[in-house]
Amino acid sequence: MSWVIEGETGKWELVCGLEVHAQVISNSKLFSGASTRFGAPPNSQVSPIDAGMPGMLPVLNRFCVEQAVRTGLGLRAQINLFSVFERKNYFYPDLPNGYQISQYQHPIVGRGSLTIELADGTTKEIGITRLHLEMDAGKSLHDQLPDATLIDLNRSGVALMEIVSEPDIRSPEEAVAYMRKLRSILRYLGTCDGDMEKGNLRCDANVSVRRLGSRDFGTRCEVKNLNSMRFIARAIEYEARRQVDILESGGVVEQETRLFDSVRGVTRSMRTKEEAHDYRYFPDPDLLPLELEPAFVERIRASLPELPDEKKARFMAEYGLSAYDASVLVAERATADWFEEAARGRDAKQVANWVITELFGALNRTGRDIDACPIRPAQLGRLLDLLNDGTLSGRLAKDVFQIMFESGEDPETIVEKRGLRQVTDTASLEPVVERVIAENPAQVEKYRKNPKVIGWFVGQVMRATGGRANPQLVQELLERRLR
Repeated sequence: MSWVIEGETGKWELVCGLEVHAQVISNSKLFSGASTRFGAPPNSQVSPIDAGMPGMLPVLNRFCVEQAVRTGLGLRAQINLFSVFERKNYFYPDLPNGYQISQYQHPIVGRGSLTIELADGTTKEIGITRLHLEMDAGKSLHDQLPDATLIDLNRSGVALMEIVSEPDIRSPEEAVAYMRKLRSILRYLGTCDGDMEKGNLRCDANVSVRRLGSRDFGTRCEVKNLNSMRFIARAIEYEARRQVDILESGGVVEQETRLFDSVRGVTRSMRTKEEAHDYRYFPDPDLLPLELEPAFVERIRASLPELPDEKKARFMAEYGLSAYDASVLVAERATADWFEEAARGRDAKQVANWVITELFGALNRTGRDIDACPIRPAQLGRLLDLLNDGTLSGRLAKDVFQIMFESGEDPETIVEKRGLRQVTDTASLEPVVERVIAENPAQVEKYRKNPKVIGWFVGQVMRATGGRANPQLVQELLERRLR
């Protein structure tokens, strides 16, 4: 269902498409051999080609082409065997050539689609218009000197994939779901690391509004360089409401490029929106058209990993997981692999519950991702083995888990060193049960009127034994004694 904006004169609908810039994982740049390592000193990874020196000829990086094809296949898109690199002409201080080598009329990847999942459990297909390869610009540094802007060309020439969606997005929620799913697919494929903090994944949002039920498109504004999921949602919502306010007051939305001010939570005008003719595209005379062999594409197709949608379906069928649990576990490839290793030969639903609740909770509290987890999958598996064979109670298992997370120790070692083995000896528990009953005659009377009070007694015995008693055995002993 569309996200509806209530105006004074009626209801309005958002129409949005995203242009995502994904930095290609590659050791060298798109047209030069310069390194792409992040965090190097300014201007230390710049070849004469990246610096726009006269007479330098670009040479296409084959691996970047493979990465673009791999991404296109992962998006169920058409791979174009013929594509052309063109010059996109504009001036900016960090663009030393005065043009960007990109693709326009003949991109390397054509139409595809991506399935998103929404909070209410429904799914929706978002169309992919195209994916093309292009070189990134450098970076302008405005905060180094009080009276000058400095230029760092380390990023100049780094390969980007621009992935353009159809205007199928109807809410900020859908925009974020699209970005999350796209990021997940890119990371599964190994074509982009999706690190938005480093600027390796960012997007421009094309936003317009129209009367609810109308088929006509309104005038769109492009909100540039959104680099977090939260900013994407906030920027789209603000821009849509801004346009509704203009239209309801009798004004006209101007087609323009805008920036999102994350501090104030507003968009502001940057410049008039450019069209393709403003860039004076023409085929780059230094680069021949790119022609791919079908066998080249098929070799890449055969090497694709199991992607999130397929993995989710398998987790549901093979492990009996719910759609929600499967979606959470497959969102990141590393998490899915971690879960499968821990679940090998065990109750997969139980493992999933522990990963989603206990493990994810501990990781979130400490700001870590699964790659930095101090607990190995096999260790969690062995902890659950101790729980299932009666060595540990549920409460003790959670206590041991916390110690494992803090220390990295094996669960068996923790149990032995700290004496945390569950008490299942009737002779040891009977005196505790007798004492709890003797000390609480009022509760005994309540139990005779309401047998559910047995739970209170179980809690008292568990507290008295430091949580080490077997709860089921405790309840049996209490019921026998209270009868």
